[in-house]
Amino acid sequence: MSLNDNVKVFGGSGNPALAEAIAKSMNVALGQAIIREFPDGEKFVKINEDVRGQDCFVVQPTCTPVDKNIMELLIMLDSLKRASARRITAVMPYFGYARQDRKDEGRVPITAKLVANLIATAGANRVLAIDLHARQLEGFFDIPVDHLMAEPVLTKYLRDKNIERPVIVSPDVGNVKTASRYVEHLNGDLAIIHKRRISGNEVECNEIIGDVEGRNVIMVDDMISTAGTICSAAKLVKLRGARSVIVGATHGLFCGEAIERLNATVFDEIIVTDTIPLSEAAANLKNIKVLSVAPLLGEAITRIYKNESVSSLLK
Repeated sequence: MSLNDNVKVFGGSGNPALAEAIAKSMNVALGQAIIREFPDGEKFVKINEDVRGQDCFVVQPTCTPVDKNIMELLIMLDSLKRASARRITAVMPYFGYARQDRKDEGRVPITAKLVANLIATAGANRVLAIDLHARQLEGFFDIPVDHLMAEPVLTKYLRDKNIERPVIVSPDVGNVKTASRYVEHLNGDLAIIHKRRISGNEVECNEIIGDVEGRNVIMVDDMISTAGTICSAAKLVKLRGARSVIVGATHGLFCGEAIERLNATVFDEIIVTDTIPLSEAAANLKNIKVLSVAPLLGEAITRIYKNESVSSLLK
């Protein structure tokens, strides 16, 4: 029996191109749904085909506009639950509110936990995500979470470039574990930048542990948000004699002054994946390269349906 007989993949308006690409990689038809907005801003969703007893997957990154995309995801999940879908998986290539994951002062919420609760209450039986901001976020959900990383996609691309004398630079101490894995994948050396945060969107990088002189620098992080950290780090490694600088990230948010900062900094290449659709300004960045996670997500969805291992995709 083919996947088309039992698996339904639906795409929200958060990233319809990715949903189409996932369905294509699986050789299934994208599920039909009507999604529209009333004049007052309320969302309306109708699942336009029979899903009773089906394994349903809703592809919806909760990126900008975050609240609208979250609400749309919740409504789609509720629609499928009320239509008697057998199992519903929220496929979240990007999870908004992930950085609000702790109570660091009095009278503040833990919004990531709140959103996780809403997703389960709306009808999701499990979640499929890519590069959550912190691994402990998996524990915020009271339903199973399959947590993928875009690392295999990025490392394959970087390996194929045959970069000479690479040095993997961690843009901050918190990213050392990720950088260490890339050191193994790319057979390079490790360097770490010490940064000092000046404000919410401004950082200062003033010291490097390791040697970058005459080397080709690769910096990889989970996301590029305001680009303050990576631009400050790139200027520092160039000042210390780096031959080239490539930056990679799973999620290209490009918020605030990010575009201006990236255009003002010399990068040989900026690599992101298609977890989030790029704005026109981001798509026109100098030396931007977008890699697709659709085959990775398509394979994960197929394995979830067949009750096969998903963690083996990360090896």
